[in-house]
Amino acid sequence: MINTIAHMLNCLHGRVVTFAPLYVFTAITRGLLAVAFVPSGLIKLLGNRFTVLPTSTPVGFFFEALYQSGGYYRFIGLAQLLAALLLLFPGTATLGAVVYFPIILNIFVITVAINFQGTPIITGLMLLASLYLLCWDYDKLKVLLPLVNQPGPAPLRPVGHMLTFGMTLATVLGTLGLLQLLTNRVALWIPATMVLGAAVLMGGCMLRLWRGQV
Repeated sequence: MINTIAHMLNCLHGRVVTFAPLYVFTAITRGLLAVAFVPSGLIKLLGNRFTVLPTSTPVGFFFEALYQSGGYYRFIGLAQLLAALLLLFPGTATLGAVVYFPIILNIFVITVAINFQGTPIITGLMLLASLYLLCWDYDKLKVLLPLVNQPGPAPLRPVGHMLTFGMTLATVLGTLGLLQLLTNRVALWIPATMVLGAAVLMGGCMLRLWRGQV
């Protein structure tokens, strides 16, 4: 029974990771999750308050107490930045997903517990996205599951690390640029970095096409 389930999961995962559109979706998901943790992580690491809500509200009281914890508050920020950084690079993306999941799970539970209006929807979607990334790297993490006791065939992933990094970088820079435009705080480096991200993406695509591997 266990071997049958393990074989089914291996076959399903092997088919999923060779589907090119999902590979692109995964790179974009990594970029968006990384972008989501950078601002909040920096705020905590620099020792600034996360919210200005009064302590008379449950949300304000909780975040003020968290802020007063000092070193622990900065540690959370550091962990968020570390998870975001690890997600950006294909070689460390699996570790990034592992680090990211418990952090966003904890954040989701907090937003639900203190009734942070509207936020549980956002954190819930982030939690689902983080869980998706863990499933995407099932072939690397399955050794931790008692259900799977036999190694399966290594899946053939259709896109190389260069293209994956290009897609992730383009997503990050494009999102940052869009946020800058929406907040009317446009700096000269924004279009430059967006062009750089697009150039990396296109360069990776051309390289893969030239090698006949797309």
